[in-house]
Amino acid sequence: MNRPTSTALAALSLLSVTALTACGGSSDPAPATDKPEASTSASAAKALSPAEHLAATIVTKADTDGFNVAEPDGEYAFAKSADEVTTDKPVCAPLARAMNQLPLGAPEADLTRLASGPTDAPTKLTKGVTFTYVTLASYAPGKARSAFADARKAVAACGDGFTARANGNESPYDSVTAEQVTPAGDESLGFTSTMTSRGVRHVLHGEIVRGGDVLAVYFSVDGMAIANARPSDARLSPTVVKAQNGKLAAGSGS
Repeated sequence: MNRPTSTALAALSLLSVTALTACGGSSDPAPATDKPEASTSASAAKALSPAEHLAATIVTKADTDGFNVAEPDGEYAFAKSADEVTTDKPVCAPLARAMNQLPLGAPEADLTRLASGPTDAPTKLTKGVTFTYVTLASYAPGKARSAFADARKAVAACGDGFTARANGNESPYDSVTAEQVTPAGDESLGFTSTMTSRGVRHVLHGEIVRGGDVLAVYFSVDGMAIANARPSDARLSPTVVKAQNGKLAAGSGS
C-alpha cells in the first residue's frame, strides 16, 4: 500500500412513510367535492424531499439500544465524493464505494452515519471493537434496482480483488466473496473482503439492502486493528443492521 496510514484511517472512515388518508365523505355533495382538494393540498404540503426522507429514516441512537450513532469524521475519508474514486477494474467500483462510505450509482440524496458501542463498552478501543457504517441513498424510480444489480455483479466479478485509488491514496483489496445474510427489504446482498496492511490481513464485511427506491449500505471495520497492525475480522453489528432494516422496511412500505 502506498500510504498505509492514510489507508488505515480511510478504512475507519426510504423513504419515510407519509401515510396521508383522505378525509371521509359527507352526505352533503358540496363539502364532499371540496374535501379531496383539501386532502391533495395537505399531501403536497407534507411531501418530503429525498434528503428529508433519508433524515427521517436513518438509524439513530434511540433505535440501537445503547450504540453511539453520529456523522463520521470526514478528516480521514478515503474520498469525499464517488467521482474521486477510481479502480483498476471498473466493474468493482460499487464495492470501492460501499467500503468507503460513498453511495452507489447516482442517487438524488445520500446520508451516512457511524454506529459504535454500545455506550457501556470499555472506553478504550481494544480487540473486537468495531464500527458499523450505514449509508442510505435515495434514487429516482428504477435507479436503486440498477445500482443494486451493479453491486451484485461486482461481488461476482471481483473475487480475486481489486485496487481503489483516490487523492493519492491507494487501497488494495485481496479478495471479495459473497456472504449469506438475513434476507431484508426487496433484495439483499452480503459480501466479505480482505485487505493486507503492513503485512497483516484484515477481514471486512458489508451488506447492501434495497427497500423500494432506497439503498442501505453497511460496512464494518476494526479500525484500531488496522492502525495497530493487528489481524482483525470486523463483523457488522446485528443490532444496528436490524434497526436500520426495520426503518427501511417501514419507510418503503415493505
